[in-house]
Amino acid sequence: MVTPKLFLTTWLLLCSVLGGAVATAVADDAAQKQVRRQAEQPLNNAPVWRAVRYGAEHSTQATGREAGVLIQSAGETWRQIRNGPITLYGGLLLILVPISIGLFYQWKGPLKLNGHPTGRLVQRFSYWERLIHWSVAITFVILAVTGILMLFGRYVLIPLIGHGGFAWFAQISKNVHNLVGPLFIAAVACMFVMFVRDNVWHSIDWQWLKKAPQVLSGKTHVPSGKYNAAEKGWFWGGVALLGLVVGISGLILDFPNFEQTRATMQVAHVVHGVGALIFVAASLGHIYMGTIGTEGAYAGMRTGYVDETWAKEHHELWFKEVNS
Repeated sequence: MVTPKLFLTTWLLLCSVLGGAVATAVADDAAQKQVRRQAEQPLNNAPVWRAVRYGAEHSTQATGREAGVLIQSAGETWRQIRNGPITLYGGLLLILVPISIGLFYQWKGPLKLNGHPTGRLVQRFSYWERLIHWSVAITFVILAVTGILMLFGRYVLIPLIGHGGFAWFAQISKNVHNLVGPLFIAAVACMFVMFVRDNVWHSIDWQWLKKAPQVLSGKTHVPSGKYNAAEKGWFWGGVALLGLVVGISGLILDFPNFEQTRATMQVAHVVHGVGALIFVAASLGHIYMGTIGTEGAYAGMRTGYVDETWAKEHHELWFKEVNS
């Protein structure tokens, strides 16, 4: 009886054999062409270099994965993607999002309270919740700044401080980025465990989502739990999903001593860059709403307490729950 495991093992073995056979055939064909080329055009080694660039692994004294691969042509493809679409569209994203937020703020201003503060405070976040949140926030900002310097610094800093100055900045940024990355992953994991219970989706969140434009402009009110639909969207789409994407791809890049192939590192770099740019752009909206975009929101995360009026107007169901 053919089991799925046996089928998969057989398929992988067959692919490996066929891949090796193709690479060997290419190398043999190149060798034969090189012999003819030497007779017809001495010193023309084009067939040999075409075989080398094909990625076939040859004999070498060095040890390690891909040690016999002299040239990996996919590296040029990675370089073009990194310096092309990722840099161009990522740069536009990081420019347009802050401009859009600024225009929205000029148009609508901060989301203010309808009632007057009572002076009676309600605890919204515990000490440990704030500690974990600020640990994620601080490490995230460090990673964002160093990552942006490495990706865009050559276009901005080299004209200002020259190649030597930029090399110094890039080296520091790389080392700081690599050291802080695992700390960020650990902080995100703690945040997920600590906050996931209050971010479970409920039917009332659909009502909030349907009226989000009116809610964000202060024209209407939809009761919500401790976190509304937008905050839950940031938790699951930003902290959980994008945190997982940039975390896993970052670890692959941070620890090459596990003998990842160059192709694996290149794919991880593209995934990491795209995910990080989206993460940074989305975080600007979260930062805006948590600071100048919503009156009283920042005090909740800074001190752990919010005014009773704020709690009623923004998270009515949660307020009733903690006061029941």
